[in-house]
Amino acid sequence: MQRTVLAPEPGRVPEPDPPAGLPALPELVAHLAAVAARTEPEPPGGSPPLRTAACAYWQRRGLATAPDQVLAAPGAPGLLLALLAAAGGEVLLSRPCSEWYAPQARLLGRAVHHTPGTAESGGAPDAFALLETVRRVRMTGGEPRVVVLSVADDPTGTCPPPELLHEVCEAAAGEGLWIISDETRRDTLHDPHETVLLSPAEMLPEHVVILTDLRAGLVPSSWPAALARFPDTVRGAALHAATLAILTDLCTPLPGPLAGAVGHALTEPTSVRRRVAAAARVHGTLATAVHQVLTRSGAVCRPPRAGSHLYADFEPVRRSLAAHGVTGPRELERELAPWSARGGHRFGDDPQALRVRLSTDALLGPDVNHRQRVLRATHPLQVPHVSDALTTLSARLTELTEG
Repeated sequence: MQRTVLAPEPGRVPEPDPPAGLPALPELVAHLAAVAARTEPEPPGGSPPLRTAACAYWQRRGLATAPDQVLAAPGAPGLLLALLAAAGGEVLLSRPCSEWYAPQARLLGRAVHHTPGTAESGGAPDAFALLETVRRVRMTGGEPRVVVLSVADDPTGTCPPPELLHEVCEAAAGEGLWIISDETRRDTLHDPHETVLLSPAEMLPEHVVILTDLRAGLVPSSWPAALARFPDTVRGAALHAATLAILTDLCTPLPGPLAGAVGHALTEPTSVRRRVAAAARVHGTLATAVHQVLTRSGAVCRPPRAGSHLYADFEPVRRSLAAHGVTGPRELERELAPWSARGGHRFGDDPQALRVRLSTDALLGPDVNHRQRVLRATHPLQVPHVSDALTTLSARLTELTEG
């Protein structure tokens, strides 16, 4: 069990997440422009049309949903903050986990406990480790109430197998914990026929709140829009009401025009579905290439299955890295900065371990024209600036790990 320090990391420079990403889809830009004159405000939690569109979005994924089970907010971090405030108690996270989970609990003064994940994938803690963490927290007077997990993980780019996900969800439910399932990247599978992805809400619907940041693929990354889906139970309705009350107090609803454009995106017209599939294909191709470069350098890295991130462990080549002054994740992050490297210490991992997250977004290029070229390419790895970036990464890793 690892408990986070409540103080923020000294000298940390905030970075945008998600990054610039792929170019905005023209149809969505046009729709936003068409509703830009709207002056009426969007109510906290989202208007009925927006929440109804969200219901259809989940219905297409096998989850029957009513509008009064849904809340919308301008960004997943703020929505998670409201959820944690409403649920109360201490928070359990996997190790590593997405960078934006723990800060929300810290803002509320809540203790965060990182629990090791499984060897197969990231995104969810090991069920037995979770139970042991809960036992120890309660023995010391703590009150764990929430576990946050991810079905398509950032930072590792992997998806926990359904059987392992079911085990940890059963363990959490048995201890009376709320399960917040981050499904931000569920539509970014590199090969949907190869990876089986199930939502915890399909397994234990009474215990699961789904959280999704739509910027991962459905809308442009500069459009802050997120959704939460609550259980259709008395307990779920109470959590929904408490979360809505907090969102109301925060006075930060979605801007009206943006809500209209997001509602259109949630209907998933053909152009949106094609863009989501094309983005997943591009990031899958780039992630596979980066994975090959990393493993050739001696790093251990799980094969990526979703999203735009990989998580590499350079412990096997620690001695070679030390000869170049790289003894921890901060130095490793600095050396690999051109590839959007983020040290494992930022994700709740061991602050001494030589682990780092890399992003395929760094290969897309510096501007919209470069990124558009990669998106349209039949063979993205043959685009010159992508090929150059991979070659340079390989050469840099060779320099750091040889000897």
